[in-house]
Amino acid sequence: MTQLTLVSTHQRSLKPLIEAALINEQRLLQAGIQRTEQRLREFEAEHQIPTETFICRYENDEFEETLGFVEWIGEYRLLKQLREKVDVLREIKFAD
Repeated sequence: MTQLTLVSTHQRSLKPLIEAALINEQRLLQAGIQRTEQRLREFEAEHQIPTETFICRYENDEFEETLGFVEWIGEYRLLKQLREKVDVLREIKFAD
């Protein structure tokens, strides 16, 4: 578990400001997830194969490397990273 202490010279509480910033960041990440999921659906429709199957087959050298396939893999990895970030943000709790 990681703990973070914030100190400010202002009298105003930081908690509402930080909570709002975290909520906003989660919203931005969710928008990125939606865009990335849409992009993955487009690749899947174009190639008639689910992303998970494509990744497995690509890693087994069943496909020739193309720019489109590199983009597909990039979108897949981006989605994983975005989801991990959202999970981390959701787990943040404020000490009283």
